[in-house]
Amino acid sequence: MKILVLNSGSSSQKSALFELGPVSSADPVPALWEGKLEWDGNKETATIKNSAGKKLRTEGEIGLRKRETGVEKLLENLWSGPTSLLSNPREVQAIGHRIVHGGPTLSEPTRITPEVRQAISDVASIAPLHNQAGLAGIDLAGKLFPRTPQVGVFDTGFHRTLPEEAKIYAAPYSWYEQGIRRYGFHGINHEYCAHRAARMLGGDLASLKIITCHLGNGCSLAAVKRGKSIDTTMGFTPLEGLVMGTRGGSIDPGILTHVLRSGTSATELDNILNRQSGLLGISGVSPDMRDIVAAMGDRNARARLAFEIFIHRLCAGIAAMAASLEGLDVLVFTAGIGENSAEVRQAACERLRFLGIAIDEKKNSTPKLDCELSAKEARARVLVIRAQEDWAIAQQCARVLH
Repeated sequence: MKILVLNSGSSSQKSALFELGPVSSADPVPALWEGKLEWDGNKETATIKNSAGKKLRTEGEIGLRKRETGVEKLLENLWSGPTSLLSNPREVQAIGHRIVHGGPTLSEPTRITPEVRQAISDVASIAPLHNQAGLAGIDLAGKLFPRTPQVGVFDTGFHRTLPEEAKIYAAPYSWYEQGIRRYGFHGINHEYCAHRAARMLGGDLASLKIITCHLGNGCSLAAVKRGKSIDTTMGFTPLEGLVMGTRGGSIDPGILTHVLRSGTSATELDNILNRQSGLLGISGVSPDMRDIVAAMGDRNARARLAFEIFIHRLCAGIAAMAASLEGLDVLVFTAGIGENSAEVRQAACERLRFLGIAIDEKKNSTPKLDCELSAKEARARVLVIRAQEDWAIAQQCARVLH
């Protein structure tokens, strides 16, 4: 089965084509074709490659046209142009979508119907940077592949197993009855990494206490016990928890009411919390950890402060997850920062020695993805695992449609 995965974000569109047989390996296989579209202001950059080694990169101005036009042109490279692998779009047999927020009704991977699309739309205001992009992807796929079944895979789904004490806020209980609770996010990758860690260590997932650290532009932790999520750092929206690229994570809610009373509108506050906070807000340099580390090398005090706040909150979050697990067997670093920032891993693990964590500095400085960094004396294992959301979505899509 040829499955096209669409991972639609506010500033990028990732697409990948996989071919899965009736019984596919649990370990990821390379995509047949990958395309990525990135938007920076009015600039659009497309990067495409296929399994035959053909590559294409283009840059241009968006102008007055809609972003969907760029996505449509990107996907047309599947069957037209130097990177094409298909003779026509009808060869795509299924389409899988990453949907960030499933709300109270959508948790399991689900075939997209008008009713499911409406349910995704109903909670779009909770994850405004993401769900609208997902809906646009669903609509475009319906246009380009009108007879092809589509499946939504939800980032909130893995966290459906949170116990009540972890998911219910200490607010009026009526809020919970209205659907205001901790949903958690990045679940597709948290679930994948937990399973991958167990296979790498040759252990039984049900016997392991695992903390997965999804650290990228968005950051979250998950405590995984008996293969299920029992605690996580993101909440009702993707704003809660750790410090992120442009999101500050958890904040005293009294600050928000104070700012609103001072004349800031709700729309302005939403923009500040989603786009002007986090690493960018503290450093004034960049939301990108690579730029933060480089600025630290130039003795930029605010960049150093942003890094230290990031590590402080990360370690506090990991310790909290370990408390929920009542111990720790495995700590996993994944996603852009988790996979690529030796500085973040080193700083965090040094502060977490009390949890039995110790890493080999040589391995940490030049890690291969899907590898172990633990030092010999460590009681808890430390792994770096490549995020494989697209592969995980393709697998879920195949399960739903078989």
